[in-house]
Amino acid sequence: MADSGTADGTAPDRGGDDAETLPNGETRRWWKEAVVYQIYPRSFNDSNGDGVGDIPGIVEKVDYLDDLGVDVVWLNPVYESPNADNGYDVADYRAIMDEFGTMADWEELLAELHDRDIRLVMDLVVNHTSDEHEWFRRSRRSRDSDYRDWYFWREGRDAAEVPWTAEEGPDGEAPPNDWQSFFGGPAWTYDETTEEWYLHLFDEKQPDLDWSNERVREEVFDTMAWWLEKGIDGFRMDVINLVSKPPGLPPIGADSERDTFDQVSEGPRVHEYLREMREAVLSPDLLTVGEMAGRSLSLEHARRYVGQGPDGDGLSMLFHFEHMHLDRGAEPWEREAWELPELKAVFDKWQAGLEGAGWNALYLSNHDQPRTVSRFGDDGAYRRESATLLATLLHTLRGTPYVYQGQELGMTNAPFASLSEFRDVETKHPVRRAIDRGEIDSFEAVADAVRANSRDNARTPMQWSDGSNAGFTDPDSEPWIGVNPNHGEINVAAERDDPESVWHYYRRLIALRGEHDVMVYGDYDPLVPDHERIWAYTRTLGEERWLVVLNASGEPTDVELPVGAADATPSVVIANYGDGEDRVGEAVDGAFELRPWEARVYEL
Repeated sequence: MADSGTADGTAPDRGGDDAETLPNGETRRWWKEAVVYQIYPRSFNDSNGDGVGDIPGIVEKVDYLDDLGVDVVWLNPVYESPNADNGYDVADYRAIMDEFGTMADWEELLAELHDRDIRLVMDLVVNHTSDEHEWFRRSRRSRDSDYRDWYFWREGRDAAEVPWTAEEGPDGEAPPNDWQSFFGGPAWTYDETTEEWYLHLFDEKQPDLDWSNERVREEVFDTMAWWLEKGIDGFRMDVINLVSKPPGLPPIGADSERDTFDQVSEGPRVHEYLREMREAVLSPDLLTVGEMAGRSLSLEHARRYVGQGPDGDGLSMLFHFEHMHLDRGAEPWEREAWELPELKAVFDKWQAGLEGAGWNALYLSNHDQPRTVSRFGDDGAYRRESATLLATLLHTLRGTPYVYQGQELGMTNAPFASLSEFRDVETKHPVRRAIDRGEIDSFEAVADAVRANSRDNARTPMQWSDGSNAGFTDPDSEPWIGVNPNHGEINVAAERDDPESVWHYYRRLIALRGEHDVMVYGDYDPLVPDHERIWAYTRTLGEERWLVVLNASGEPTDVELPVGAADATPSVVIANYGDGEDRVGEAVDGAFELRPWEARVYEL
């Protein structure tokens, strides 16, 4: 692995033009070989007993991250914010939120991570700001403000002349168009000061920046350069595919099958803006991952986002959401049934679709998604087995794995008993609106689905011990969100004491990935794509070939794989059942049985 930085917290060398080319044409980069650990600071570790995680709390756990073996920390926003959306409403991009600590605390964290060869990636939230940001404060003062065109201000429409109606604003006036906020309700809020409406694709306290204004882009790039000069190693770019809005902000129309995401995703100038960003502040040796919000991202756009040539935008990788939408309806209380071949098809599509053109970011959970083992595995009888099988999948596909805090423990969804226990606006606002409109009878009527879908499942405190408040904060403090009651059995202390635990299995996978190029760069070839229980594929780099076989079900399953290994003596590289290595030499192009949620990786 490449050096992660210097012990004093200064920026590492940002070269990388002479990167090695491997036998299959892949270019070696440190961020391809890395395993990224995502920290949601509010829920990670509270150092001062106020019930909110903070930066000094992360510093206290840096050795934990080092022991696990991760290479990068992605830090969710720690900037000054009123917390309408837990930090994704930034009031000052160059200041640290008081709840989280000080800039000196952040600098100490950077130095401690770099001292252990762990890099730091910051969250870049520049589709929108907080309404408390100085730019917006100035923008809303007057229609003649120098900052007016930094945001989207429009006059309302006569409600009698449009097919949509206003939920708020002056009598008889509707919002400028029919776009809907992703958190529910119109994407426009009426401002009495200047008697116009402003656009917010998310919460009303998150007004959208107008990237067509060159001054906005220059300020964003200057802010990025400021953080890079402080020594960070890259950016995760929040909803970066939404920054180019369609000219004229046209309505969607009642008869259209499109929604607001479709209307604003991959706008006409998005690639122009990102190439401009690339020229201004980015380099190939930074880790840059773009969050591509919505359901409709095409491979054509994706290849442009991650293309490293003159026509590409130069991002290291991207987060798409195709696998995240398999089980989701349009509302927080809607769930869709899915089958394993559908999930495999999504991964197969993106493995093949970016081959030779870019790089995949691999994830099964993050701060915006339910817990991995509850969603894709079995968080009951086979919690350990399914959690380790999913870990095997995450680390043996081609791409960079992202591990969300607690995933390495097999943390599960939480049993929220009432709507009042949720903290997330994306959960609460749509449910309350639907109740007020009579679309649903009550929270209880949709509770199971809301509990399964809510982002708050990922935001319950990290479970460090079986003690009061799971060791996240002082025993007599009240955490900002409730602790999952299963912390008595699922916690860091217990996992580290058990050599067969989910934590130790993650540690072994991460170490293996650092030792074997085939696990990182090898070609991916899927097997038995239509099998309803078995997920199998090979990874090949030069003369080295691995076979991954996963029984993604709670039933014993017979396997017969046409992998052409009759003349080889397969050996088990890693397996998630304790006796896995005893099965070395078992024929892998004949029939054999996998136990429930069993995972095996063979070297052929």
